[in-house]
Amino acid sequence: MRASAFKVTGGPEVLRLVDLPDPEPGPGEILIRVAYAGVNYGEIQHRLGDFGEPDGETVTGLEASGRVAALGEGVTGVSIGDPVTAYLPDGGGYAEYAVAPAAFTFPLTGAPAVPLPDGFERRAGDSDRPQDGFAPVASALPLPDGFERRTSDSDRRPAGFAPSTGGPGLAPSAVDRLPDGLDLRTAGGAALVLTTAYGVLAGAARIAPGDTVLVHAAAGGVGGAAAQLARVLGATEVYGTVGTPEKAEYARRSFGYDEVFVREGFPEAVLAATSGRGVDIVLDPVGGPTRLASFEVLAPFGRLAVYGEAARHPDLQLPVLPIWKNNRTLTGYNIGDLARRAPATVRAHGLSALALAASGAVRIDVTEEYALADAAEAHRLLGEGRNRGKVVLAVDQTSPSGV
Repeated sequence: MRASAFKVTGGPEVLRLVDLPDPEPGPGEILIRVAYAGVNYGEIQHRLGDFGEPDGETVTGLEASGRVAALGEGVTGVSIGDPVTAYLPDGGGYAEYAVAPAAFTFPLTGAPAVPLPDGFERRAGDSDRPQDGFAPVASALPLPDGFERRTSDSDRRPAGFAPSTGGPGLAPSAVDRLPDGLDLRTAGGAALVLTTAYGVLAGAARIAPGDTVLVHAAAGGVGGAAAQLARVLGATEVYGTVGTPEKAEYARRSFGYDEVFVREGFPEAVLAATSGRGVDIVLDPVGGPTRLASFEVLAPFGRLAVYGEAARHPDLQLPVLPIWKNNRTLTGYNIGDLARRAPATVRAHGLSALALAASGAVRIDVTEEYALADAAEAHRLLGEGRNRGKVVLAVDQTSPSGV
């Protein structure tokens, strides 16, 4: 198979088109003939060595769409040729074939989602908690049985739902079936982005109806999805920050922010926009001075949710006293850690977010498409901060982009 791989860490130029053996799916895995692969900052980190040194030719790529090419032992619920999208925790998306865990593979045709493989059991603390993956408020998705909206602060629950007394856990029918609506091109940049955006809001930030939200990197793939998901999950005001005025206009127009500010000097702008109160949630994938300044705009009991380090600044040394003295919370989200330790939570977040995208409630804006051979150029675009919306690689040119 053709793949864009690297065997030494470094700049975009280390990505090269190579021929590698076709992978084979193991138990609980699915082999996908890749149509499109999303391009994400996590893959830049992989290439730079943040995930360790490469062992021979290494293929990155954390999300992809395509058609099922083979099924590993114990996988049911999908057939050869079915269109799917997948989160790939071990990479591999920048290739003609990729192996995906069945648990993180989602059909695109309205068929039931791939059942959990044998031995993959839901655990208390994963998807059966209200904050970890319930189908959110959306016209296309009814509330699960036993759930009712509450609006007072004392009754608000993470992710915007409050279970009634004796109510059941997650209603599988609410999220296990994705409505038709995602083509392969859009889906190629959806599985990681949407799952991350949903997870950082519902899991780490514990969003509740009535919250106000500030999204850093507001014009990017996760940022644009998070702005829309925040609305669906009950946020009343959503603000963003970006690096340039041009990106501010794009984000405001594309993702429905109330206001988007250029990042330099954002605390004063946010406090002015909120009459001095600040916001309940800040989503930060940037780090460094932006992260430190974000504490200044937190309302009482506000949550700063960290999910990346795009600026690559040295780690902050944060004193604890200002956190408790000012009623602030610092929380974190890492999808790779969740995939290892709480995979059912990742699956639930992915199902909920992808269902919203398939229904049209949340939009993925694919703005750039590169050939597999040009993966280095796609990385250069992201690394220089010139990207807007979602960037994808077109891998299989013989397959139609539609489902």
